[in-house]
Amino acid sequence: MGSRRKARECALQMLFAADVSQTAPDDLVKTYWAELGETEIEAPAREFATRLAIGTLAHTTELDERIRLRAEHWRISRMAIVDRNILRLAVYEFLHEPTPRTVAINEALEIARRFSTYEATQFINGILDAIKRDLDEHQPQTNVDESIESTDDENGPQESADSAD
Repeated sequence: MGSRRKARECALQMLFAADVSQTAPDDLVKTYWAELGETEIEAPAREFATRLAIGTLAHTTELDERIRLRAEHWRISRMAIVDRNILRLAVYEFLHEPTPRTVAINEALEIARRFSTYEATQFINGILDAIKRDLDEHQPQTNVDESIESTDDENGPQESADSAD
């Protein structure tokens, strides 16, 4: 497993804990790394995980609104905690990180396959793909770090988001 995927999984765990405990982000991060976090994770991956978690929590209202617009007939509060936080994390990457959007979708799907259900993976893919199309049309991504796509997952290219249905 790539270090960036491991970082995303750590960020998801922090987001899950924040969703359940309503803990302040700074306290959450300190507690996670002191008691729950992966001890062997390298400093850059740890910093990436922390940045993703803190950033996602800081922008939850904005992220939830984008998700809500594409999650027809689903309230955010009724989604499984894991699923809504995978969505939030990926949409945060779409908007605030130099990760290519397709990579963010593929990573979200891989994490969903590990932590959620097959049906949830399809649900997540559909919502993320729709949000990506909206953003590509109205806010083309200009801050992309192309090197992320080739190094993000050491297992090589994944199934494209458009064909994962």
